Amino acid sequence: MSWRDRLDRVVARSRELSDRMASGTLEAQEFTALSKEYADISPIVEKIEEFRAVEQEQAGLAELLDDPDTDAEMRGLAKEEQEALKERLPELEHQLQLMLLPKDAADARNVIVEIRAGTGGDEAGLFAGDLFRMYQKYAGLHGWRIELIDVSETDIGGFNQVIASINGADVFAKMKYESGVHRVQRVPVTESGGRIHTSAATVAVLPEAEEVDVAIDEKDLRVDTYRSQGAGGQHVNTTDSAVRITHLPSGIVVQCQDEKSQHKNRAKAMKVLLARLYEHERERQETERAADRKGQVGSGDRSERIRTYNFPQGRVTDHRINLTLYKLDKVLEGEALDEVLDALVLEEQSARLAALAEDAA
Repeated sequence: MSWRDRLDRVVARSRELSDRMASGTLEAQEFTALSKEYADISPIVEKIEEFRAVEQEQAGLAELLDDPDTDAEMRGLAKEEQEALKERLPELEHQLQLMLLPKDAADARNVIVEIRAGTGGDEAGLFAGDLFRMYQKYAGLHGWRIELIDVSETDIGGFNQVIASINGADVFAKMKYESGVHRVQRVPVTESGGRIHTSAATVAVLPEAEEVDVAIDEKDLRVDTYRSQGAGGQHVNTTDSAVRITHLPSGIVVQCQDEKSQHKNRAKAMKVLLARLYEHERERQETERAADRKGQVGSGDRSERIRTYNFPQGRVTDHRINLTLYKLDKVLEGEALDEVLDALVLEEQSARLAALAEDAA
């Protein structure tokens, strides 16, 4: 299918959706689904109309310039306008190509973020805490809401593990690029000799699953309750409110002890379990479409080293696109994190456009 055929299909689909929604014969659920699709493609239709209007204007100017009766003054104005349109059309075409790229169905979803201390002992736990606070601040800047699900603290104020949900508009579209190994190079507060150490923390960003995405049979779950514990193993709760859920078929284990209510802890643990099972299915499907990997930035593999935070030099380097920013403080404050994520989005879009061009050739 040619690029212009795709434009025609989008416009036709928009009209079809509009007619069906105006028919008055739809059930509420179907009307809601069609309304969402219509809202999603309406900006594309508007851009198509703008693109075609510029093309028509360009054709009209060409006719004017070809007409021998066009006077010199009008011809000069037409040439100026034609030059301006020559620059505008390619930009509109590029914008449309980006808008027509297949979307990740999970981009609009909320996420579960799991941060775990890796190599580096206590320093890795402190770094895991730094990453969590970075995401807290970044979420705040975007108007997203972050909620703790489970925390395992270290004795000196770091985290062995922290799991949280982030809710807001198009959270996964940005946060999915954070999955992988984050490395820090700095002099640890626990180091008296002043030597630079390298530590790491692993981040996993999972799109939140909806009930229709994953079917779970209660008989496949083993639910254990226990007393929640703080740093160093001290008890912070005198009741068995903490919950551990094991999904027997997959062996996935999740737990939550953040709430004082066993019921709330179970609900949060189930949210994490659903997200992990949904991500497992997404990974399976992605493996089957392995050829599409060439159009993506990185692999999303949680064992892949994606970024280094070098404190002595005040720099952050994203290894997937060889981007270095000397804005470490601003990145950790969440303020400059968009500079990294926007560059990753642009790189992936460029790679996918190039792959589409190869396929069309």
